[in-house]
Amino acid sequence: MKSTLILIGILLFLFPSAYADIYKYTDEHGVVCYTDAPLGKKADRIVKEKTVSPTPQQKAVRIDSQGTSGYHSIIHEKATKYSLDPSLVKAVIKAESNWNERAVSRKGAMGLMQLMPTTANEMDVRNPFNPEENIEGGTRYLRYLLERYNGDLTLALAAYNAGPKRIDTFGTVPPITETRQYVNRVLALYNGRLSYAFDGETAKQKRPEPIYKVVLQDGTVLFTNSPLFKTNVSRF
Repeated sequence: MKSTLILIGILLFLFPSAYADIYKYTDEHGVVCYTDAPLGKKADRIVKEKTVSPTPQQKAVRIDSQGTSGYHSIIHEKATKYSLDPSLVKAVIKAESNWNERAVSRKGAMGLMQLMPTTANEMDVRNPFNPEENIEGGTRYLRYLLERYNGDLTLALAAYNAGPKRIDTFGTVPPITETRQYVNRVLALYNGRLSYAFDGETAKQKRPEPIYKVVLQDGTVLFTNSPLFKTNVSRF
């Protein structure tokens, strides 16, 4: 079943922050959003992260203010190992932890690629806060999900967020706001191919869909293949 994909390009994290506090707010369309950079929105802080002093080993691999250079070689090594696009791995890390190797979610997901304890165990990750182990486990798990869903990146990402059982239950991206926003954000950050082929097959090519430009009331520009908004919409 083909799901409608909304490609959203939103400029986030304009200024560096010393903390990864999480804020919750409801936008003008009634969508509940979670972010660590509310950017002037009237938001409630729901999670305050405790600062942790990094070890010398962690300092050695801590990324710079641009967010990727310190892990560049690790990401490319693991992506090559599991035949994935390094840009996809970077997009998942950005969406999952915003490049914070000490991140812990309210549900217990840990590290750069936010591995749940059971997933970390299944992927043989002993220390999920070790960047190399975490990227190894997360990349391996993403590859497993892509194979499970026949190369469908949308379903693989939805399963990465919500778990394979929910994808199998609904047969498509489940009607969970958090999951759909997550899939949209990763795809917007990645902006690459939407399917993978295995066993030497040629990757499936999908017909390009029309893209629409939407300008929200606060000036935010969205790019989408489905004109869900009735005003300020133009073909791109």
